[in-house]
Amino acid sequence: MSRFTRRGLIGSAVGSAALALAPKMATAATAPKVPLVIAHRGASALRPEHTLAAYAKAIQDGADFIEPDLVVTKDGVLIARHENNIAETTDVARHPEFAARRTRKTIDGEAQDGWFAEDFTLAELKTLRAVERLGKIRPISASYDGQFQIATFEEIVDFAAAEAAARGRTIGLIPELKHGSYFAGIGLPTEDRFLAVLGAHAYTKRAPVEVQSFEITNLRDLRRKLGRPANIRLVQLIGDGAIRLPDGRGAGGSITFAEMTTPAGLREMATYADVVGPGIRAIIPLRPDGRLGVPSPLVRDAHAAGLQVIPWTFRPENSFLAADFRNGAGKDARNPAGSIAEIRRYIATGIDGFFTDDPALGRAALAS
Repeated sequence: MSRFTRRGLIGSAVGSAALALAPKMATAATAPKVPLVIAHRGASALRPEHTLAAYAKAIQDGADFIEPDLVVTKDGVLIARHENNIAETTDVARHPEFAARRTRKTIDGEAQDGWFAEDFTLAELKTLRAVERLGKIRPISASYDGQFQIATFEEIVDFAAAEAAARGRTIGLIPELKHGSYFAGIGLPTEDRFLAVLGAHAYTKRAPVEVQSFEITNLRDLRRKLGRPANIRLVQLIGDGAIRLPDGRGAGGSITFAEMTTPAGLREMATYADVVGPGIRAIIPLRPDGRLGVPSPLVRDAHAAGLQVIPWTFRPENSFLAADFRNGAGKDARNPAGSIAEIRRYIATGIDGFFTDDPALGRAALAS
């Protein structure tokens, strides 16, 4: 997930994009009864994340939405990477021509070493290939290392539109705007670029689009610029409770994620967002023994505030499952049955959708 962003001036392309996307939007009261299956970075348990191959597998396996996390290139193009640091998700380290670009930066308060998307043009990034970030845990995905390019947001929109037409069903997009305040601070703000892409494509003028951020300021800016289009919803992501948002001043002062998920915080959130996206353990916490505890009041409180609830992320390996659902195959073994059982426990809390690294398992959890 992501963080905060400063607003940019609305150019004519962005203004027309906002006007083109303008009727009235659905509310929590009109939400679908069956929770949405959202492909977290595509079918990222089975293909390298944020590649067209991962999105293709997710759509084949029944995802309602595919998720591109968006960062910005040196020449201002939105691309799909979980972070702007591409060291772990591409083969950049194997390219001697880019060795000198390895550097150290502080992103949202965290010092990182690596190679960063904003230091490369799109043409340079297209010479790289995606690799599996969790190769030891996900050998199936790692077997595809080196095969797929980095995709732009526009390529993903076109791909979703083509898949929707071929399959005769709508495929939603749920992009996350990553590191908004950071990119604004280096002169590469993401919001207007993002709105321009939405306005330039017929598909994103009618297909469901849910825009995520861990930050507040960019979501408020998007609400002001977009109004409430029928096909677009805004998702406030929630991190660990004690963490303070990088753009806490966007809420009138320093604020923690825990404060945002109180009943009062959720009511405030509903003034600009349509959906709250917490981690799954905020909904059913783990007990000290690693088993699921008692559900928190978050789903009830969010619904009372008029917000839908779409938590992240279900992963199919034993190391990510609550202890209730692990099997004896080993810490990092793939455990589809355990993942399905865990998802079902969360569905019972009344969530409106969920992120999963393996959409086929999410669909199976809904089938019973």
